Amino acid sequence: MSVVRGLLDKYGLAPKKGFGQNFLVNAAIPERIAACSREFAPGDRPSGVLEIGPGVGALTQYLAREYDRVVCVEIDRGLIPLLGEALAEYGNVTVVEADFMELDLPAFIGERFGDLIEAGGSVSVCANLPYYITTPVIMKLVEGFPANEPLPFAAFTVMVQLEVARRLAAPAGSADYGSISASLALRCRTEKLFDVAPGNFLPAPKVSSAVVGIVPHGGIREVYPDAPADPEALLRFGTRVGDMIGLAFGQRRKTLVNALSGQYPKEKTAEALRSCGLREDIRGEKLSAEDFCHLADLLGR
Repeated sequence: MSVVRGLLDKYGLAPKKGFGQNFLVNAAIPERIAACSREFAPGDRPSGVLEIGPGVGALTQYLAREYDRVVCVEIDRGLIPLLGEALAEYGNVTVVEADFMELDLPAFIGERFGDLIEAGGSVSVCANLPYYITTPVIMKLVEGFPANEPLPFAAFTVMVQLEVARRLAAPAGSADYGSISASLALRCRTEKLFDVAPGNFLPAPKVSSAVVGIVPHGGIREVYPDAPADPEALLRFGTRVGDMIGLAFGQRRKTLVNALSGQYPKEKTAEALRSCGLREDIRGEKLSAEDFCHLADLLGR
């Protein structure tokens, strides 16, 4: 903790609530996160990692020891000089001052990691995400690339609020299952790796955190093999499934028949649910990603 405080004091800085900054001060945690992240990357290929919000570099220094290339995106201009000092000994680290949510992500990945990918390498994502922006960041990583193409990442290893971690990894029908659970399952497998207590941060948040591993799989056709094989048709199908998930969870108290009634006739939805082996009065939180795909397939005919 004294190292983090010393760096902040030297540059006249303090954690900013507006950016949701809670800096890791227990070195054992970022070291463990970096090690978990590297386990998802192929061991015999060149590897790179995108870190979102490096803060004071607590995690970055360990990523630099695990990966061949580290590219950090930091929104807080005040932290750039501090990061320059904290990471001076790591020649494989580049810090980019930018708002991650404003990036053209495919172009950015191509610019920063394109040569590595062309050489058969892998790119991962690692971050200690501010609680207020966790879902938008994760969905940008997943939905920022066409649904008919594999995601260009080996894995995302992210620290989030414990409650959010449970939602990300929740199975269909569980109390924590929601829109992001179903949307993420269309393209990834998600696992909660370990919990992190509030005392590991400066300032200490009021809630516990957890580290989650999100590993992209083969995509919608892996979840639902009957999805269209044609790339353009698959893209349209993925959009339809995503829209359906949004409608289903936008009105959780309604049955799925009623939640989708603005887009699909009730009787047609009821008939499709029966064909899927599901009850007509079922709600969206009971459907798995595969169920949503099957339903979207039937309703799209």
